[in-house]
Amino acid sequence: MAALAVGEKRVAAEIVQAMARHLNCLNDENKITRKKALESIRKETLDQKLSSLVLQEVFTILLKPLLKCLSDPMEKCRETAIQMISDFIRNTPEPQESLPYFIATVAQRLGSQDIVEPAEELRLALVEVLTLTVEVCGKRLAPYLEDMVRILQRTIVDPFPDVKKESCKCAANYAKCIPEHFHMAADSLIKPLMQTISHQHSKVRVSVIQATGTVMQYGNGKSMDDVLSHLAQRLFDNSPQVRLAVTNVVGVWLLDLRDRYSYFHKLIPLLLSSFSDEIPEIRLLAGSYWKKIGCQWQQENEEDLKDKLDFLTLPPPHYPTSERTFLPLSQWTF
Repeated sequence: MAALAVGEKRVAAEIVQAMARHLNCLNDENKITRKKALESIRKETLDQKLSSLVLQEVFTILLKPLLKCLSDPMEKCRETAIQMISDFIRNTPEPQESLPYFIATVAQRLGSQDIVEPAEELRLALVEVLTLTVEVCGKRLAPYLEDMVRILQRTIVDPFPDVKKESCKCAANYAKCIPEHFHMAADSLIKPLMQTISHQHSKVRVSVIQATGTVMQYGNGKSMDDVLSHLAQRLFDNSPQVRLAVTNVVGVWLLDLRDRYSYFHKLIPLLLSSFSDEIPEIRLLAGSYWKKIGCQWQQENEEDLKDKLDFLTLPPPHYPTSERTFLPLSQWTF
């Protein structure tokens, strides 16, 4: 932890001393007393114009009492505690100091087989704090892979749609933060994602498809066949935004997926399906990806294709309309 100046140490010590009574009140049997204690703690810390280093020092003292408040019988106390933890994580220079206790507590509240946190809005707030933690802590979350995946496995299938969507966002961001570790656990998230991909809300389906794209991008590819069957069904979805999301995911995979050549014969038919979509935007997107993928493959296989490229004149039958023919992809359409 960064060293505090003498003046900052004095300020931090005074704040901690002033909060002693309020911290004791957090254990009071009266729920109103506990609620007022939390409000007073906030007023004397986060609501003051304190330096980030002083806040860090104060957060170190407050973390465990605030985490204990997450199991308070009064919903308002739990809500206030969650908001305070979120604000401390957002405004302190070393939020990773809180990870050992914070992740363990969230795993207990959200990662159990049965729902421990009864309020859906508070489950959403906790997942939002988790997303924030991924954003500010990044690679420092790598040691908590098992707990993070256990939490997301449960929250992706949460009954509350907004929790599902936020969990998909969190999963995708987490995969990007720790790519060298995430592949070991990526498959564990595929089952809950596929359970949610046909949810009645189209925005949830879009979030699931986007998260699946990122999870598979940083995974090991073992679940590809199962995922592709679900994505193929979503190409017939009533929502254009869902079909657009599928087209985007398939296009990105064809460009960036590891061992993508191994999956071309399975992915290209999905992209070709978007050429006949009733929405012009989707058809244009598919055409754009088609050209990018063709250009990339030509560049990557230029030596092997040199003779064929020199003598290529006409596109093959039924080749999608495009500004020019890209030989490598045209070979897959025969």
